[in-house]
Amino acid sequence: MKMDNMMALWMFAAVFVVLLSGFPVAFALSGTALAFAGLGLLLGNFDMAFLNALPNRLYGIIGNETLIAVPLFVFMGVMLERSRIAESLLEAMTNLFGTLRGGLGIAVTLVGMLMAASTGIVGATVVTMGLLSLPTMLRKNYDPAVACGTICASGTLGQIIPPSIVLVLLGDIISTAYQQAQLDMGVFAPESISVGDLFAGALLPGLGLVALYLIYIALLAWLRPNLMPAAEQNARLESGFYRSLLFSLAPPLVLILSVLGSIIGGLATPTEAASVGAFGAIILAIAKSELNLATLQEVMRSTTQTTSMVFLILIGAALFSLVFRGFEGDELIVNLLSDLPGGQFGAVFSVMLVMFFLGFVLDFIEITFVVVPIVGPILLAMDIDPVWLGIMIALNLQTSFLTPPFGFALFYLRGVAPSEVSTGQIYKGVMPFIAIQLIMLAVLAYWPQLATWLPTQIYNNAL
Repeated sequence: MKMDNMMALWMFAAVFVVLLSGFPVAFALSGTALAFAGLGLLLGNFDMAFLNALPNRLYGIIGNETLIAVPLFVFMGVMLERSRIAESLLEAMTNLFGTLRGGLGIAVTLVGMLMAASTGIVGATVVTMGLLSLPTMLRKNYDPAVACGTICASGTLGQIIPPSIVLVLLGDIISTAYQQAQLDMGVFAPESISVGDLFAGALLPGLGLVALYLIYIALLAWLRPNLMPAAEQNARLESGFYRSLLFSLAPPLVLILSVLGSIIGGLATPTEAASVGAFGAIILAIAKSELNLATLQEVMRSTTQTTSMVFLILIGAALFSLVFRGFEGDELIVNLLSDLPGGQFGAVFSVMLVMFFLGFVLDFIEITFVVVPIVGPILLAMDIDPVWLGIMIALNLQTSFLTPPFGFALFYLRGVAPSEVSTGQIYKGVMPFIAIQLIMLAVLAYWPQLATWLPTQIYNNAL
């Protein structure tokens, strides 16, 4: 192995050590890259021209119209969370399903799905659901592990059900990787994919994952009813219940359909649809009398913090990627994946396995910005469908929120759970849902049409 390749490997190992130390991600990526670039210059095996390309990379990030959707979707999600949409939804769904065995678990899962399609922010959904539903589930004698697992798993649906922040980021990275792969293969008019393609591709796998969650909850409630007992009261007998249910469901459903429908139907770009969603969230907050100056300031502050974090990590990842390629790390990865047995399957399986285990210790943003730009062009050059690959990666990254010890959904719930709920019970509760996510990943690997059919139909109809 050449000295350049060894430097690339050492740099990759070093950045993970720095990330595990708790140092901010953006500075860990950029600082490690600059340190190794300086070392490479001293040793004479790094070309300064790679760093000279950084200003163009930064200009491309800041000028990327697709990424403008990120702050708009974040604003929409935070505003909806502050306007207590989840509270009214959960109350309505609990009354609808509460008298069934496992009814509260079903209600939490369905509300998690609707919140995922409304906000796309995992942290806000898990915290909100934990505050609202966990005390009720414990009071109704639900097993603490089952209750915690259901809340954490339903909260992570925001990763795969559009509009999802990770799908917006993956859409941009996969599109760039796809064009690079085509140029490497000699295609000088490369096709691209859009965030809308990934949104359409994620719908069926996302709904399939919700269906698997519901099947698991129903089976568990049937086989072990003592873990998920039914409630005694029947709110559906009360007058005005269905009207209240309609008023709770209609606002978020209209917002979801207007945002997703406009993107998938080709009526608006993700950025334009995100602006409609942000405006719609403000209207809903006004309608529920939840909007005031203090709330608006809080929402704007939270949006600015999240957006700044994402773009700083993007900049750090761009610098890391340039230095990694300067040490011929991309050639090393190409050789490693090409030499694996099994061709396409072996390469994809290996990358998915590495991403899954990285999810135990790293956040999805770190994996997205560090790993995907490196392996994406190589996998796509093997004639792998970019939409299918993007959805496979998104599903895989979803597990990173649940896998101990650093699953963020576990931390979010631990922060709002009552003291009588132990961390061990939270970890135990998410294990079946991690298995379900892996089953869904295997189903999608065996049946790629689950992700590619809807985008193909929309594209063909557009023609």
